[in-house]
Amino acid sequence: MSAVDPQSRVLSGMRPTGRLHLGHYHGVLKNWLALQHEYDCFFFVADWHALTTHYEDTQHLQQHMLDMVTDWLAVGVNPGSSTLFIQSRIPEHAELHLLLSMMTPLSWLERVPTYKDQQEKLKEKDLSTYGFLGYPLLQSADILAYRAGSIPVGADQEAHVEITREIARRFNHLYGREPGFEQNAEMAIRKMGRKQGEIYRKLRKTYLEKGDEEALETARALLKEQNNITLGDQERLSGSTEG
Repeated sequence: MSAVDPQSRVLSGMRPTGRLHLGHYHGVLKNWLALQHEYDCFFFVADWHALTTHYEDTQHLQQHMLDMVTDWLAVGVNPGSSTLFIQSRIPEHAELHLLLSMMTPLSWLERVPTYKDQQEKLKEKDLSTYGFLGYPLLQSADILAYRAGSIPVGADQEAHVEITREIARRFNHLYGREPGFEQNAEMAIRKMGRKQGEIYRKLRKTYLEKGDEEALETARALLKEQNNITLGDQERLSGSTEG
């Protein structure tokens, strides 16, 4: 079995919550039509994602799914050029979501901008559920399960892609880190020099305790500027910064 090249793989999904319209065509499907001939594309029916906001009414879900895929095919999405599938038919999505939920800090999910924004916009719905809070985590499971390197999303979804990176780093830090990671990270900080090391420690503490994104970005920039630590040290400290 050949190795997956993440940079050549695209993953994108659509929630079956109603009839498609021209906005879906111009905003999503036209892009899919071009991508399917250039990349290894996986396009999926995000029926579990639909439940995050429409869990109370599922009687039309199956018909919405059928209508949506029919529209995909009608505009030219080609099953011969791309892989089409239904999210809930692949149980590994739910398994990975569950495993990731065991090690993802609650504060990470609570600070995703769309969480509070959507609650304000959809006041008529009861969205005080884990399913809604964990929407970005399920999305992370979707992405990581297929090792997709390109995720076509709107501006409102960019934070979901970023949290996927953070979750992947945390997972690798917890379960794939090298022996003596803490000691090596501490040695790397010392290589930075006293002043730079102290700045890094303060930024790391601020991010881990308060979730301060500005502190995280400043720490990342600080690490990139260091000429007296190796690339491996930069990776160690980047992982350490994000917990």
